[in-house]
Amino acid sequence: MSPLLFRSTVDRGRPIAGRVLLVAVALATLGACATVRQDQVGVRRTLGKVNERTITPGAQLFVPGMQSIVRLPSRTVNREVRLELPSKEGLNVVAEVSILYRIRPEAAPRILETSGVAYEDVIILPVFRSAAADVTARFMAKDMYGGERTAIERAIQQTMGQSLTARGFVVEQVLLKSIRLPAGLAQAVEDKLEAEQRAEQMQFVLQRERLEAERKRIEAEGVRQSQEIIAASLNPMIISFKSIEAFRELAKSPNAKVLVTDGRTPYLISPDQASAGGPTLEASDARSAGRAPAEVPVRRTARTVVP
Repeated sequence: MSPLLFRSTVDRGRPIAGRVLLVAVALATLGACATVRQDQVGVRRTLGKVNERTITPGAQLFVPGMQSIVRLPSRTVNREVRLELPSKEGLNVVAEVSILYRIRPEAAPRILETSGVAYEDVIILPVFRSAAADVTARFMAKDMYGGERTAIERAIQQTMGQSLTARGFVVEQVLLKSIRLPAGLAQAVEDKLEAEQRAEQMQFVLQRERLEAERKRIEAEGVRQSQEIIAASLNPMIISFKSIEAFRELAKSPNAKVLVTDGRTPYLISPDQASAGGPTLEASDARSAGRAPAEVPVRRTARTVVP
């Protein structure tokens, strides 16, 4: 091959080689780029050694083969666990529990060094199981089913925090989602709750009756005092005057009537007393007016009222 032909062949091969090199560099560059999302925290690891500085969200370059970017979730994680919890009386209660926790971003390198990326199975769940068993063993089974559930959740959260806070974890909440008691115990608890509700209802009824009896007693006491005051203020003259006024009001009625008295007081008398004889109301009014009784005709009858 002539030198001229060899030089032309080499010149034609240079653009091809340049393109191949450019593509190789581009692929290497793209392969050495990692993206850290907004709900993650990144940690750079160089030759197996963890960098103490965390990586903020965004695109990060690293050297393949020497470096890697480890991404850990910084958001709140919900881990649901189903397990059997012991009670104070020695029963096993099946429970479904949700653990809400997160990692502190600044503690991500230490978490990666001490627990690795599987920290949930290595540290979170064992601490939870131990704390839950320790707390529920202090409560009766009915307490988990009733009003003590909130106290149990808070106690488990605090117990877990004592172990996990120093490791860089934050336990936000522990939720007892479902409690399943043994069949016999569940029925016994329901019967007891129903009996307690009936007892509270009877206490309410008794309290209501006591208040009603007290109201009636106060009402009767008021009536008695009122009658004593009225009786103390009455005298024969007032009684006679009020009786005459009442009879006069009755006399104004257009209906026919006969009012019988005993001749001494204007009180109404019974038919038996009327049959023994006695002047009518007109005679009593005549005496009150100063007229002679003979001026008023006297009637004797055994009827009290004739409509």
